[in-house]
Amino acid sequence: MENTLTWNEFTKVDMRVGTIISAEIFKEVKNPAYKLLVDFGSLGKLKTSAQITNLYTAEGVVGKQVIAVVNFPPKQIANMMSECLILGGLGDNKDVVLLQPERNMPNGTKIA
Repeated sequence: MENTLTWNEFTKVDMRVGTIISAEIFKEVKNPAYKLLVDFGSLGKLKTSAQITNLYTAEGVVGKQVIAVVNFPPKQIANMMSECLILGGLGDNKDVVLLQPERNMPNGTKIA
């Protein structure tokens, strides 16, 4: 594989379980997206955006648990600083399906 990671590189990626506590349409971006606030327990509440509008409503994602990378540097997206990256699978038609734990887990649980 071309993009092979070392084990040491992989262990630096901090993936956690969080619960989406608010979602609204992100009007300022070019591609349809939501502004999300995700509760990661003792790590705090982090902001992000997600281009998931084809499969999810803003109201429908509130309360969902997701998996996110929480140790990327903040990234400016339009008028918001994104503080984490929610993970999803990219379907055949480019729609993103959120990765979720199979069972409810405490916010902030580390993915290993």
